[in-house]
Amino acid sequence: MHPGVLVAVSVSAAVLAIALVTAAVTVPPSRRQRMLRILASFERSRNVRAVQKPLGGRLRTPVVWAIQRAGNLITPASVGARLSRQLDFAGNPRDWPLDRVIRGRVVGLVVIGLLGYLGGGNLGGAYALPGLLVGAVGGMIVPDLLVYNAGTKRQQEIGRALPDVLDAMVIGVESGLGLDAAMAQVAQLLRGPMPDEINRVLQEMRLGVARTVALRALGARTTVRDLKTLVTALVQAGELGISVAGILREHAAEQRMRRRQRAEEQAQKVTVKLLFPVIFCLFPVIFIIVLGPAIINIMTTGF
Repeated sequence: MHPGVLVAVSVSAAVLAIALVTAAVTVPPSRRQRMLRILASFERSRNVRAVQKPLGGRLRTPVVWAIQRAGNLITPASVGARLSRQLDFAGNPRDWPLDRVIRGRVVGLVVIGLLGYLGGGNLGGAYALPGLLVGAVGGMIVPDLLVYNAGTKRQQEIGRALPDVLDAMVIGVESGLGLDAAMAQVAQLLRGPMPDEINRVLQEMRLGVARTVALRALGARTTVRDLKTLVTALVQAGELGISVAGILREHAAEQRMRRRQRAEEQAQKVTVKLLFPVIFCLFPVIFIIVLGPAIINIMTTGF
């Protein structure tokens, strides 16, 4: 064969091989290949986690289980129900479920109890045991107080946000929306504890819960008396077939009036709250400035 022909065939074969390799690299993998790669990467990551942290995985679960069992033993059913209700008032924080609060009681009992024992021992040997008991009881109560404080603050925020939420719902209902659509608008456009509660009601309704049951559950999750009254009115309106536009309008006007009254009440309390700081902080300084030079003159002249 002629040498030129051999060179042309070789070049053509090289070009064809390069084209095939390029096509093999650039062509996207099939669905089966993608699924196999995903499963392989998942298996590798799971094996890496199992190899890298075997000790922590073995130790953490028994320790948490033991603390949980101890917490269940020192937490009666009535206390657990009360904590669950307080967590409902606090909005059920994602980072603090009921089991973690119960474990926190055990940790607080041990840690603060030891601190009380050491503090009592420093005061004297006779105070070690009372310090231990007081510290243990106080450490067990600390998580309860934190949950109660979070629930109280959240309920106060709900009470403050209720007039604005009602105004938004009135605007939506009077513009032609139904109650559910108006609640959805409020949950989508506003932010805060009250819109979150409305969003929870809507989610329960999407799961098949009746509106009356969802609203009554909302009333059970709050301590705000005005919200309980609104829920009762909406439930009765739904059962009797009454239009909710007028009910929302009346409650919105009442809530605006109540908010103004609360602001006036807080303003009236300012003078009483300033009385003690003025008497114990401001008056002594004024007396020192006014009478100080006269006292110094009396002491220097000998009178």
